[in-house]
Amino acid sequence: MALAKREPAESGYDLGPQEFTGSQMIWESLLREGVKTVFGHPGGAILPAYDALAEYEADGRIHHVLVRHEQCAAHMADGFARATGDVGVCIVTSGPGATNLVTGLATAQMDSVPVVAITGQVPTSLLGTDAFQESDVVGVTQPVCKHNYLVTDIAELPLVMKEAFYIAREGRPGVVLVDICKDVQIETGTFRYDFEINLPGFEPWPEFSPESVQEAADLLNESERPLILAGHGIHLSHTSDELLQLVEKAGIPVVTTLLGTGNIPETHPLSLGMGGMHGEAFANRAIQSCDVLVAMGMRFDDRITGRLDRFAADAKIIHFELDRAEVGKNIVPDVAVVGDLAETLPAFLPQVKDRRHQEWVDTLSEWRSETDEADIIQYEVEELIPPYVIRQLWHATERTEKRVIVVTDVGQHQMWESQYYIHEQAGMLLTSGGLGTMGYALPAALGAQMSDPEALVWCVAGDGGFQMTLQELATIQQEKMPVKIAIINNGFLGMVRQWQQIFYDKRYVGTPILSPDYVKLAEAYDIPGAVVRHPSEVVSVLEQAHATDGPYLVDFQVKEEVNVYPMVAPGAAVDELIRRPKPGHVQGYSGVQPSW
Repeated sequence: MALAKREPAESGYDLGPQEFTGSQMIWESLLREGVKTVFGHPGGAILPAYDALAEYEADGRIHHVLVRHEQCAAHMADGFARATGDVGVCIVTSGPGATNLVTGLATAQMDSVPVVAITGQVPTSLLGTDAFQESDVVGVTQPVCKHNYLVTDIAELPLVMKEAFYIAREGRPGVVLVDICKDVQIETGTFRYDFEINLPGFEPWPEFSPESVQEAADLLNESERPLILAGHGIHLSHTSDELLQLVEKAGIPVVTTLLGTGNIPETHPLSLGMGGMHGEAFANRAIQSCDVLVAMGMRFDDRITGRLDRFAADAKIIHFELDRAEVGKNIVPDVAVVGDLAETLPAFLPQVKDRRHQEWVDTLSEWRSETDEADIIQYEVEELIPPYVIRQLWHATERTEKRVIVVTDVGQHQMWESQYYIHEQAGMLLTSGGLGTMGYALPAALGAQMSDPEALVWCVAGDGGFQMTLQELATIQQEKMPVKIAIINNGFLGMVRQWQQIFYDKRYVGTPILSPDYVKLAEAYDIPGAVVRHPSEVVSVLEQAHATDGPYLVDFQVKEEVNVYPMVAPGAAVDELIRRPKPGHVQGYSGVQPSW
């Protein structure tokens, strides 16, 4: 991954030494990092910090968002960070409060999202005694954080806070947890924030080798069937414009990862959309047929590669990557360009020849036409199907002048969004890619909306994932945020049911799911809503949602057994596709047994 170097926002506060309690130091540190919004839930071990927060909320310097579950505090901080590029902040108490954060922290860390999590801890005198609400949150979260701290001395707190933001922000972004004992929050000490950060061994911005850039350019310039595989790092490094310049200069088609969606406009003739497990058939075929694959800001995870020993087997592979640990971890490249894409891509551009690969592009166009002819939208028109809902959502939002952000949960609807919503720029889609966290969408959508109250934010969730975090409807209403909500309600845990249909002879064990009346549920939170059961109702209800000033919920009661196609079975190569069966035919599978 790569992230353009960012400086903390100018706070305007005096940085000279001052006497503060540990609790005040927490908030003073956030102010100096430019943080104005935090997501959290109070409890005993963090109560001194919340008591000090009153002063900072009273004069509007910091706004605290009260979540209904601590996991959602992490998801909201995540959504805020993805929408802004700044560090998201969450704060909770010790014990269950801290352990409830873990899934949200793991979600952010897997997707390289900068988050600082602050947790209260029992007093230092009680550490290791199994005191009330004590948990070793540092030990618990070490595997899912970029770094974490336990603060037992108030003298260390200011430097720890500054280091936490530095580590979260610099280089490949990630999650840093700061666990602060209760007595440290109460004590008084000297606060200063003018430290120079010096972390031996931490190399956030490795210096790139010009020779490797030249070698990569030479290899690409000899190619007849080049392909770019663009990941999340393009967005994080703010290099979409440079990517587009490269694509148009050298006439290179582009496939994206899920988190790379929108790296170039998907209406561009050289955009092939998403590849991988549920990627476009022609995109996966392009991966397997190219002679040079240029991977940028992506980590070759299993959902994009399929069977590793058969991934792009006939291609020379060039890997542009910031994190040295990702180079050669899954795929060994022929040329590795290690460094910040914001530096390496501009250095690469002048060395790439102006070329056209018309025969290659024409072949890809033929493959695309074959896929378009088999599109379910072309023939499934009588019943309400999820792809139609997503396509109409795109039509409804493309007409607005507002910034549009779509936040999805995880499952079938997530894949349909990537397939049927047309993304014109990076950052339009926020979703849990690496961890695949159900329940992500609603709190993350609120976090994104808090970052930009004027944006048009749509939360798209399945009936399974939505029920995991639906309590945050209360937070949306308390904050008066206009989040729009689309529930793709098919009566199943849809993606799991799809696997059961294809791999387990339709034994639907544990996947049928009962839902409440979502419109009545929304009404209980004073949120208006509507039920949609037929394709003819979709457009008017979306218009009504957009015409509503505040939040709005739509329960799309879609056809139950609709599958996401194409599909690559685990253990198969990315061009060994399970394709959509003919209408009326249920497709089984007798190949590789699935494994998550």
